[in-house]
Amino acid sequence: MRWCKNCHADRLGFAVIDERTGRAIGTSSFHDILPACQRLEIGYTWYAQSYWRTHVNTTCKFLLLRLAFETLGFRTVGFRASPANIRSQRAIERLGAKKDGVIRGHRVYQDGTIADTVMYSITADEWQDVKRRLLDRLNKSCEFADLSSSEKHCG
Repeated sequence: MRWCKNCHADRLGFAVIDERTGRAIGTSSFHDILPACQRLEIGYTWYAQSYWRTHVNTTCKFLLLRLAFETLGFRTVGFRASPANIRSQRAIERLGAKKDGVIRGHRVYQDGTIADTVMYSITADEWQDVKRRLLDRLNKSCEFADLSSSEKHCG
């Protein structure tokens, strides 16, 4: 995959497929892609509830982070969560992202409510440590070893 530096894509989505069943179990996306800043965000993520708190999110985020840093050459990968969504904040923190802060009055819900956004990020300088920790977690939780040298995934 090659990144188009002159493209103005807002979002690039990825389907998450359970390899055992061939069924779609979720999605995650690159969004707010800023090639000039070498920054993008990972989000618009959802998984079937039966896959919550399994290896799926960690595996998918590892692969997306590796693509962003090692293949596409981005310097910063960001994540967002609602202040009320503690489950998502904890999942982002388990990935190794650092909390950047809260942007107040950042978005408007369909009902007109104005809401804040909690921002997190991982930088290219942090990536090797984050990568090592994620691989250790995945290799302990998966029947397959060494995601670093293959495309084998759990499930």
